Amino acid sequence: MIRAAALLAIAAAALGGCGMRPLYGGGPQGSVRQTLTAVEVAPIAGQNGWLVTNALRDRLAGADGSASPRYRLQVTLDDEIIGLGVRRNDTITRERRTLRARYQLVDLANGGVVVDATAGSDAGIDVVSSEYATIAAEQSALERLSGIVADRIVARIALYAQRVRDDQ
Repeated sequence: MIRAAALLAIAAAALGGCGMRPLYGGGPQGSVRQTLTAVEVAPIAGQNGWLVTNALRDRLAGADGSASPRYRLQVTLDDEIIGLGVRRNDTITRERRTLRARYQLVDLANGGVVVDATAGSDAGIDVVSSEYATIAAEQSALERLSGIVADRIVARIALYAQRVRDDQ
């Protein structure tokens, strides 16, 4: 028992010196959170753009205009559905929906692009005999993919904010 406690103490001390810090350290007043709340999301065209815009605004929690924007996030989407499984009668049995986003974080002070990257995800869809069910599955996949892509974009912006904080 004493030996286990000693090993636990040594492990805790070793982890404390590893240099890892929480990304959102400082909570709502931390520099990463302050950067995220200072991002305005430019309008994105189409239904998929509306879904991604709303997901981004939810995650940035400041893009509603409550804070003065310091950055503008510009996103271009590529949404594609391709058929994968084919029966003998040439009907499709499986689809893959892919949502890709190319995004740029623009510093409004000087117009410079500080982050230029892509994010994306895909989902498999079973094609069934009911056309309504297939359309509903495609829509559900788009809603899930919009959230996943928004999560990846916000995570990349948070990493940028952390690097800027570390460089200061």
